[in-house]
Amino acid sequence: MDILLDEVESLEAILMEDVSITRNLESGFPELIETTVFPTVGGDLDRQYVCVTLQVMPEPGYPDVKPQFKLRNPRGLSDTSINVMEETMRKKLEECIGQPVVFDLIEIIREQLTDSNLPSGQCVVCLYGFQEGDEFTKTVCYHYLHSYCLARHLTASRRNYQEEHDKLPGWQKKQAKPYQATCPVCRESISDEVEPLGCAQPPVELENAPNFQLTDEIREMQTKMADLFLRQKIRGGIIDVDADEGNVISIDNEEDTPDGHKASDTSPEEPPIEIPLTPTRRGGYAHQRGITRSTHQRTHHGGNHHNHSYRRNNRNRRGSGRDQPCGSHPR
Repeated sequence: MDILLDEVESLEAILMEDVSITRNLESGFPELIETTVFPTVGGDLDRQYVCVTLQVMPEPGYPDVKPQFKLRNPRGLSDTSINVMEETMRKKLEECIGQPVVFDLIEIIREQLTDSNLPSGQCVVCLYGFQEGDEFTKTVCYHYLHSYCLARHLTASRRNYQEEHDKLPGWQKKQAKPYQATCPVCRESISDEVEPLGCAQPPVELENAPNFQLTDEIREMQTKMADLFLRQKIRGGIIDVDADEGNVISIDNEEDTPDGHKASDTSPEEPPIEIPLTPTRRGGYAHQRGITRSTHQRTHHGGNHHNHSYRRNNRNRRGSGRDQPCGSHPR
């Protein structure tokens, strides 16, 4: 316990705000040590292209018992790099049983990040990787895009915002939030300065990519998707707004009268209730989720009256000999 507390105190003195310690409220035991590790770039922070967050969970009995660890939120790292890093850390834990090891784990990660201080993966705009000679930009949230692609993304997003803003009525335009560029990966706010990126050259793979051609495989997929669309439309899974715009549903108020006729027969001047079938976002119609209160009550009452009449007729057929009142309805 004393060794762990001394190590935590040293971490806080050296890393200061870059380390977070979570302690048990009752015992004060450090349950979680967390810090984000960056590559060594000689003070040029703009060249820190990768990073990862290390979480160390000391077990009771540390350092004689190996702590648990996790690597969270890797940025710019491939799965291979993370696997190598984790394997090296496991070996270090085996070698250092009985000794403080958190500083050693941080140094292992920092060395690995320095050796692989180039973004891996793909640009989320063009879906091509980063090649030698490509110009790329690191966002504040440590995501990577080709500078050429990021400029096109910012231009398109600002144009789309302006088009939607112009469609709003005047009172909504005053309340609308101003345009804010966001990262296309995590939607974190980023700078919308396009001019510094405008001179960037297109990515190498994008320039060398072959022109699109409609292959037999794509044609077959298009045919299958067209058949699927038709089947879903026939089954009602797809709503045609233009076709359903003028449709209505009629509800007749068919309550029995004392002389045995329907209420609709005795009052022909009362028109049936018409409810437009307005498609909704949930894929249903407005009348399926509720009718006006008065319409619902009349329809519901009529349904109950028919049920009571059916039971009364059944009693008559069983030979009861008399009409029995049912519930609160008149005889």
